[in-house]
Amino acid sequence: MADAAGSLARLRLVRSPRIGPVTYRQLISRFGSADAALDALPSLAQRGGGAAPALADPAAVRREMATTERLGARYLFLDDTDYPPLLAELENAPPALIMMGDGALLARPCVAMVGARNASAAACRFARQLAQGLAEAGVTVVSGLARGIDTAAHQGSIGEGTVGVIASGIDIAFPPENRELQARVAAEGLLIAEQPPGAEPLARHFPSRNRIIAGLALGTVVVEAAPRSGSLITARIANEVGREVMAVPGSPLDPRAQGCNLLIREGATLVQGVDDILEMIRPIDPRAVRSPVSGFGGEPPAEPDDAERRRIEQLLGPVPVPVDELIRQTALAGAAVQLVLLELELAGRLERHAGGRVSLR
Repeated sequence: MADAAGSLARLRLVRSPRIGPVTYRQLISRFGSADAALDALPSLAQRGGGAAPALADPAAVRREMATTERLGARYLFLDDTDYPPLLAELENAPPALIMMGDGALLARPCVAMVGARNASAAACRFARQLAQGLAEAGVTVVSGLARGIDTAAHQGSIGEGTVGVIASGIDIAFPPENRELQARVAAEGLLIAEQPPGAEPLARHFPSRNRIIAGLALGTVVVEAAPRSGSLITARIANEVGREVMAVPGSPLDPRAQGCNLLIREGATLVQGVDDILEMIRPIDPRAVRSPVSGFGGEPPAEPDDAERRRIEQLLGPVPVPVDELIRQTALAGAAVQLVLLELELAGRLERHAGGRVSLR
């Protein structure tokens, strides 16, 4: 964990406009520290053809830090040595998490369990049994403290190994009826929030919450889900980052089972019990266990010249294009292309999209 001054600089960077997860990682990687990155922002934005973003007010950031400490929570930054390595593998890994509880649970193998909020009684019972069996086997169960399957997953694993990831501030309980359960997760497991204290759970926060749930886990288990549900978004994220996707089959007559049955038809592993899950997450060889991923350090890349900057900008337009395609067409080093994109983003001229795509605003 960083000292107070280091945490202040990093949190200022995180809370500043135009500094998203990808930008934060690139800035720290290039400049080595948040202080140096903050100092460099005006010149970077100027080269991108715009004004520097207004930085987060130090006084407001200090107040947030004081509130977090008063709540009994703590920060975990992307460049901390104990940041979960699986989560760090995500290109858009959260630059800062706020945690309350036992952080050692993240060092154990983790499995995400998600599903319908209006789940059937049978599905909730099965999810609770799965979670209990996983926790007793030394696996940490990660879920989102929502109604239905999430609640059952936490109830089954609490006291043995449960992690709740919420879409609000660490001090806001949602849904309200899970207030007591959320408090128990914080006291007997681990509670994680990406949003600052006091933040309400807005609709746009839930996909961000889902990426953390999927990113922390070796695999995601879906127990009942409609075809267009947040649970399937979590499963899609897990699949995109190379994690196992598992699903519990259900009756074709129940709309709540359609999402799970669709996942199985598309290649997800069918789950009938705890052993099916353990088999999928158990490494075949100890050498296959992932090492921590930092993505920081190393020599800074060479600066692109003005002609190279123009070439990259001319290839951009309102239609999102993969960054890999820009690298391919310019034949420039990836680091040089990323630096120009960073400059344009800080100038407010670039927008990042899912799947590593970018476009001009």
